[in-house]
Amino acid sequence: MTNPAAAGAYPQGIKLGVDVGTVRVGVAICDRDSILATPYKTLDRNARKNSDVRVIANLVEELGAVQVIVGLPRTLKGEERASAKMAVDYARLLAGELAARAVDVPVNLVDERLSSVTAHRNLHEAGMSSRNHRKVVDQVAAAGILQHAIDMQKARGADVGSRVTPPPPSVDLGGSGQNDTVRAAPGETAQSSDNGRQQ
Repeated sequence: MTNPAAAGAYPQGIKLGVDVGTVRVGVAICDRDSILATPYKTLDRNARKNSDVRVIANLVEELGAVQVIVGLPRTLKGEERASAKMAVDYARLLAGELAARAVDVPVNLVDERLSSVTAHRNLHEAGMSSRNHRKVVDQVAAAGILQHAIDMQKARGADVGSRVTPPPPSVDLGGSGQNDTVRAAPGETAQSSDNGRQQ
């Protein structure tokens, strides 16, 4: 589930930016003064074990991050499709992992239209061959997402995007000897009418 970020103060300090793809996840970081976002690392997406989600949660703890910004890919018309649903689901997984560790760090979804396109263009302009883009484009896109978010926070004097609430813990129904679980249905989900993003 997601809720609009509350107006007013926003987290101050190190923040992480995350660009979610079906194959890779880019991660970026900003300084303690939230001035400049820089590419940090690229993770392989493991949708079965979610080991990449745990790596990001580890980074939050190790770096003392105060917020995670996850890019929400919308179409140019502002529509949310399959790739947006993937980002929402990923953000909820991350929020759930942080909650399970009793780490009170907000995860916000922020509009990231054209972040990957911009990242490819920036790498091309920097003289990097297209063949080498794949190694770093996801973390460059994550830096673009994070930079956009921290710039908006400063300009508005308020938090931006939608804060993600973690899924509720599984409830053991008992009685059958099986580990039956009940989970709340996702709140804000996206329409799934495109082919997602292959990154």
